[in-house]
Amino acid sequence: MNWFDLSGRVALVTGARSGLGRALARVLAEAGADIVGLGSTAMPDTAAEVAATGRRFTEVVLDLAAASDLDSVVGQVEADVGALDILVNNAGVIRRAPVLEFQEADWDAVMTVNLKSLFFLSQAVARRMVARRTQGRIINIASVLSFQGGIRVPSYTASKHGVVGLTRLLANELAPHGITVNAIAPGYMETDNTADLRADPTRNRQILDRIPVGRWGRPEDLATAILFLASPASSYVTGSVVAVDGGWLAR
Repeated sequence: MNWFDLSGRVALVTGARSGLGRALARVLAEAGADIVGLGSTAMPDTAAEVAATGRRFTEVVLDLAAASDLDSVVGQVEADVGALDILVNNAGVIRRAPVLEFQEADWDAVMTVNLKSLFFLSQAVARRMVARRTQGRIINIASVLSFQGGIRVPSYTASKHGVVGLTRLLANELAPHGITVNAIAPGYMETDNTADLRADPTRNRQILDRIPVGRWGRPEDLATAILFLASPASSYVTGSVVAVDGGWLAR
């Protein structure tokens, strides 16, 4: 029995151009899903990796920081590729500055992409799943900063706390319709968002010393978590947050 078989399903992955989103799109495609990749710029590398699995890739270039009417966006996606079965809310941005210097524009930019777009994409996709009376999967990418304060990232921390809260609220309301909503909380991963931290010898060492596994996470480390939460076999798991953090939160 193949517990992770996603053949015949369609997954929308936001922030699919690089990093975690690109890896998640590839993993879902390897399990048999066709992929709709949403990103602020073209995604040729993601498209090539999905195509190499034999699955279909559809590109949606959209800047979530400036997007409006996400319901219409989802409607157009389904008109083009068919019904969505899986939504992965991965898109995220981060702004760093001390609390006393943090700017309102940076607050708004982060909250719009990380939290507002997540809710309204989830709403739009769930509306259609409910109307079709089909089961579905919504998977949100949270963070270890969903449970901690961090430093110099006030809007990111607030948004990721919000992601976990919305995951639980959506799980409560959508469970009667056969839609599960869960989250993955990655630890410190090798992505564009952490490039500055990894380049700083002091911060890099501080972070590595705190991770029991002793290394930065890699995007492919999320593979089994995303497959578990996306699979038909996980229908009794909802409102959960799966930490993939090398033991960071246990420290």
